[in-house]
Amino acid sequence: MQTAASITQNSHLSPPPRARSQTHIRPVTFHAPDCVIYAQGERSRSLYQIEYGAVRIYRLLADGRRQIVAFHLVGETFGFEINETHSFYAEAMVNTGLTSVERAAGGQLNDRLVGVALKAMVRAQEHLLVVGRQSSLEKIAVFLVDLADRQGGTDLIDLPMSRIDIGDYLGLTIETVSRTISKLRDMGIVKLHNARSIEIIKPEKLRILSN
Repeated sequence: MQTAASITQNSHLSPPPRARSQTHIRPVTFHAPDCVIYAQGERSRSLYQIEYGAVRIYRLLADGRRQIVAFHLVGETFGFEINETHSFYAEAMVNTGLTSVERAAGGQLNDRLVGVALKAMVRAQEHLLVVGRQSSLEKIAVFLVDLADRQGGTDLIDLPMSRIDIGDYLGLTIETVSRTISKLRDMGIVKLHNARSIEIIKPEKLRILSN
């Protein structure tokens, strides 16, 4: 695991007048793959928006295992906490650029960030339902449909995460993840371009499996 390192780049982002009084937007910072953005137990000062790249959110369990609780993609905001310290680790999965937004005094959020926080809460609840499913085929189907929707409804899905990441997110072994994706390929539902790119050939059938 690499230590956090950031290279500040120029940015011309400027919040609207109303937001400027509530938040301070910083320049874009660069994080290499596997770079820790913040650690569990660190003080929570900012929220982060992904300009490019992808981030995994996880917790280390007492027995040393890793439980991934969320993946965040381009355009999404993460770092919301109930308390003043982070409950999870945040780590870049690929080369990632972030803008950080300091919350206003008292931890208040503007209307846009409240909406983003609510969406994150709903996604966390849906993730619990997915992990609780018994069928690995259903879990992978839901995962791929969700990724496709979050990437603009495309049939060609970019996978910034590894098979191990997917397994730690869905509660599956890497062998089960690989075997299940291969099964979807053999069923003619998806086509594997490479380890990080999957094309959905039959989106309706994939959605039926995910329901």
